[in-house]
Amino acid sequence: MSRLQLALNVSDLDGAVDFYSKLFGVQPAKRRPGYANFAVAQPPLKLVLIENAGARGAGVVGALNHLGVEVESPAEVAGATQRLTGEGLDTLTQDNTTCCYAVQDKVWVHDPDGAPWEVYTVLADAADSSELGGDGGCTTDAGGACVPTGADVEFTGAGVPVAASSAGCCP
Repeated sequence: MSRLQLALNVSDLDGAVDFYSKLFGVQPAKRRPGYANFAVAQPPLKLVLIENAGARGAGVVGALNHLGVEVESPAEVAGATQRLTGEGLDTLTQDNTTCCYAVQDKVWVHDPDGAPWEVYTVLADAADSSELGGDGGCTTDAGGACVPTGADVEFTGAGVPVAASSAGCCP
C-alpha cells in the first residue's frame, strides 16, 4: 500500500493533534516530543506534524515541511530512484537513515520551486529523530529548499543535492 505523506510545521503540537484527530477521525499513530504522525486510512495519508514555531510563522506561511510518498519496501524506493533519475531529475538517496522517529530508506527530489519530496519506506521504529533539535544534519539552501549537510553532499547549480551519505534526515 502506498500513501501520500504531508509533513507540516506547527506552532502548537497539542492544538494541531487535537484538530487533526477531529478532522480525520483518528488518533496519532506515533507521538513524541515535538512530533506526531497519523496513519489515515481514508484518504490514504501519512500526516506528520513537526512542532517548529519559528518556521511556521503566522497563517499558512511556513506550514509546509516536506511532502512524501510512503511505499512498502526498499525495492520500491530503489525503483523510484531509478525511475526519477531516468526522468532526468536530480535525486538524493539515504539508506538506513533515522528520520521522524523511524529508520528509513528514501530518495529525495525537489520540485521546480524547491518543495522537497521523498519516496520512503520505514524499516524500523527509532527512539529519536535526527531532524528534530539542532540542524539534524540538514540546512536550507539560498532558495529555502531543504538540503542535508556534510562534506560528501554534491549540488547541482540550482542547489539541489544529488549525492550524500545517510548522515541524517532532511525534512
